Parts: sequence; C-alpha cells; structure tokens
Amino acid sequence: MLNLQRTAMFAAVADAGSFTAAAESMGLTKAVVSFNIRQLEDELGVTLLLRSTRRLTLTEAGVLFHQRSVRLLQEAERLQDDVRANHAGLTGELRITTTPEYGSQVVVPLLAEFSQQHPELRVRYVSSSQHADLISERFDVAIRLGTLADSRYHAALISNFTILPVAAPGWLANHPVGSLEHLAQAEWIVHERLPSPLHWQVKDADGNLVAFEIKKAPRLYADSAQALMAFAHAGCGVALLPEWLVRNALNSGVLVSLLPGYTFAQQGIYAVYPDAQHVPAKVRTFIDFMRARVN
Repeated sequence: MLNLQRTAMFAAVADAGSFTAAAESMGLTKAVVSFNIRQLEDELGVTLLLRSTRRLTLTEAGVLFHQRSVRLLQEAERLQDDVRANHAGLTGELRITTTPEYGSQVVVPLLAEFSQQHPELRVRYVSSSQHADLISERFDVAIRLGTLADSRYHAALISNFTILPVAAPGWLANHPVGSLEHLAQAEWIVHERLPSPLHWQVKDADGNLVAFEIKKAPRLYADSAQALMAFAHAGCGVALLPEWLVRNALNSGVLVSLLPGYTFAQQGIYAVYPDAQHVPAKVRTFIDFMRARVN
C-alpha cells in the first residue's frame, strides 16, 4: 500500500528542488524527509531522485511518479475536505487564481465574504495575467474571462459581461468617431493575449450581425485590461474594455463609450477546474456563492 505521507514528502522535495526547503515547508527536519524518501524508494523498488552535492534531479520514474502523485494527493485532500465538510462545514484550503483587475474588483471582496462564512477554510489567492496550469500549480479553481479555448479543464459559467470601445474625451475631440468605418480606422490599443484582437462580430441597433475589423495597424499593445485603460485614459486611442472595469470612468466622464448603437459580443465569466468527476465541496460551494453574488 502506498504511503501517502511519504508521497507528500517526495512531492514537496520535487517541487522545492531540495530536501532542506521541503523540510522547512512541512515543518520537519531534513533527516526525517530524507529517511522517508529512501523508504519510499525501497517500497517502490525504483530510484526517484538522483542526489548530488549541488542539485537534485528526478529520474524518469521520478518524473512519472511526481505527475501521478500530485493528482493522487489532491484527490486525497478533496476526499478529506468533503468528508469534513459534511460534518463541520468547509475545511482545508481553497486555492484560487484570476486576473489582477477582476480579482481586485470582484473576486477578492467575494473571497473575503466567503471566508468569513467558512472560518475553518484557508484561502490562498494568486492574481496573474497568465493562465496558470491548474494541476501542476495545484489550483482548485481559476476565474477566467472571455471565451474559453482550453479543453483540458472543465468550466462552469458564472455570468456574462459587456465589452465597450472607449476613449478619452480629449482624444475623441481630435478624432471624432461617427460610424463603424471611423472606428475601424481609429488608433486602437490592443489586448495582445486575445486570439483575434483585430476582428469582431458586432450587432447594430436592429440586432443584425456585422463583421468589424480594425484597419489601422495598432501601435500600442498590452497584456492586461488595466494597462489598456491607462493608455486610453492618457489619450492614446480606443480600447475595448469590460463594462465592469470602466463603469466608474464612464460615470465620471474620464472615458467615453463610442458608438453605443453597436454592441460587441458578450463575454463569459467562468470558474475553471481540473476534474469534472469529483468537484470538491469547497469549489462547488464557492462557485454557487459567486454565481449568486455576481448575478
């Protein structure tokens, strides 16, 4: 029978790259961790780690065992959390990630309220513009916006949001936009992580779909909506931004929405998780909580 405690020690060593760092992270001594790794290798009958004075290297068997053991340990933790949740509420740790902008405005306030409702649950939040590998980085759920293309994971739709072309009043005074053709020839600030940032489907006032393409080669690109909004605020041109992000700027007149008679395709807010067969109680509960609050 595989010893889960020793498996967890091996995963910690593989992730940290050293016995010392792994021991410190687990609150154990280096000698205890080293002994248990040797015992694990004896039980399996294979060498998992190649040790030298300067570095540790995973063997081919070690790489395979690490990949499978991460999933096994996650499943064991989920089982433990679910059993405890049925008895005494949510426990363990909820690891969650999303973009900095949506995180600060929406997710973090919701997590604060959620954690107060579940005082036995630890919350670990990471903001990043890059999409994390949920399995290797051990996230329970990622909140992602837009259109999903990654089929490795499963997703639950939380809500939808509107995106708007916006610009600063000063820029608009010098570059009036009175038609879709004018908008296509405008100076655009482009989100470089979108799959097709220059091509969109828009609806006119009658609900008809119209193909829209940015004609003028953009000079400014950014990898976050916050950066795009800052460029637009500085008078650099037009940016296509979420309504929830620019709402205050529009209300205060710092930014202006262009061509309100046209509507860009709505975008989704998704909770993405790695395993559809066993969704942990803490993930299911947070998704339901977030869906109720956002909507």
